[in-house]
Amino acid sequence: MDLLLTSAGLRNETLTDALRDMLGKPFGSANIVYVPTASMAEPGDHGWLLSDMTRVHDLGWREFDILELNGLPPRLVLDRLERADVIYVGGGNHYHLARSITGNGLADGIREALADRVYVGLSAGSMILSQHLTEHSADVLGDTADLHLLGATTVTPPLPLLNAYLKPHLHSPDFPERDDTWADRITARADFPLYFIDDDTALRVRDDKVDVVSEGRWRFHP
Repeated sequence: MDLLLTSAGLRNETLTDALRDMLGKPFGSANIVYVPTASMAEPGDHGWLLSDMTRVHDLGWREFDILELNGLPPRLVLDRLERADVIYVGGGNHYHLARSITGNGLADGIREALADRVYVGLSAGSMILSQHLTEHSADVLGDTADLHLLGATTVTPPLPLLNAYLKPHLHSPDFPERDDTWADRITARADFPLYFIDDDTALRVRDDKVDVVSEGRWRFHP
């Protein structure tokens, strides 16, 4: 299992090189599938999605697929994921993404696919890997509005592979409230392990080993 869990995608050479190393072959010899599902629950301008999609596309893949998880037969979705060497899951509303996986019966198939593929998460795509993606953590982190947006009060972690919660965009200019004071308030309430990472940082998971790849700043609350 190889996971590269980023805050804002492949924003620097260190993160891109980490993916290349995990993949074990040139990007031009590999297929990638880009999953924008989480963004579908976000209102407003989606220029950030286009920018990230272009950044990833321009790495020069053999095949660049785009796959929405809703509205297609589950077997067709899984076949498209299994065709890829890299599964890249983008940002947006992580609760919508989680519910799209569980509600469409995709969790077991995706987990099986991850046994021999590289998974790259961006923000929401990284957050859904936590065992602690629950209504309790939503309350602790101040994310209940994102959950209630869906008309929901509960959430089931679809891919509970990480025994920590990842909170992205620390010190990001796009999220100016996410400073150290904000992180301190959350850690004072959290009763689960928690990483805060900035937009130049990722968690790298290889089998059972977790480390941090970064050109920026990050914090860990055990």
